[in-house]
Amino acid sequence: MSVLLDLSIFPVDQGGSLSRFIAPVVEMIAASGHDYQLTAMGTQVETETLAQALILVEQAHTVLADHGCERVYATAKFDIRAHANQRLSGKIAAVKRQLHHAGEEDDTTAGASES
Repeated sequence: MSVLLDLSIFPVDQGGSLSRFIAPVVEMIAASGHDYQLTAMGTQVETETLAQALILVEQAHTVLADHGCERVYATAKFDIRAHANQRLSGKIAAVKRQLHHAGEEDDTTAGASES
């Protein structure tokens, strides 16, 4: 089984600059041993079971609470698929293959202006 978790979790009682709270959450996810990818809007994690994904969500909240956060906002989306694995990297690779097939560049910043 493969469970893809798309997690966005942050305190709403700590002002505007939140990276000092997000970094320890990402460190906890990294230490879990699950494959993950940090994005600008959240973190995507692949686990083998739904229970493992839910534990990560709970642990993320605990990390924020331990850092003095009294109010936390979170969204969690799950894509659960039986008889699959390595989908976090596989989904990205599949899109890149299609981009190559269509003659696109292999650069996620394609189209961005150069300085």
